[in-house]
Amino acid sequence: MTLQIRPLIAADKPAWAELWRGYLEFYKTTLPEAQYALTFARLLDEARPQWGLLALVDGRPAGLVHYLFHAHNWQDADICYLQDLYAAPEARGTGLGRGLIEAVRDRARAAGSSGLYWMTQEGNATARQLYDRLAEKTDFIKYRMDLE
Repeated sequence: MTLQIRPLIAADKPAWAELWRGYLEFYKTTLPEAQYALTFARLLDEARPQWGLLALVDGRPAGLVHYLFHAHNWQDADICYLQDLYAAPEARGTGLGRGLIEAVRDRARAAGSSGLYWMTQEGNATARQLYDRLAEKTDFIKYRMDLE
């Protein structure tokens, strides 16, 4: 197996959309097609502080990660938030998830970030096995308020 991780390019949109759909299905979510177009455009917009990487296994798209940088009031440097991580079912357990996280880590270091963080659902046991090996679980609880 050959794993390649690289930044998204415009030609990746169909493959990205298929992977993104799989990610959203995993979390039992759907989004309108307009949101797919907006999200992909944002990931390619160099003026925005957010990016996407595509993982290819033997040349075929098999995973994605989205990340962004933002200010942190407790530190001088920005911090990196890994927002979305997805490995296609057939690529799970191959090191693809670790590779994507490490690729974001490397980019965060290069950007001078103070750290890297992400969230997952409590019941996502498979992913949490990997995350527990790579990072420290915090005791923070997430709250969300819809504004619509």
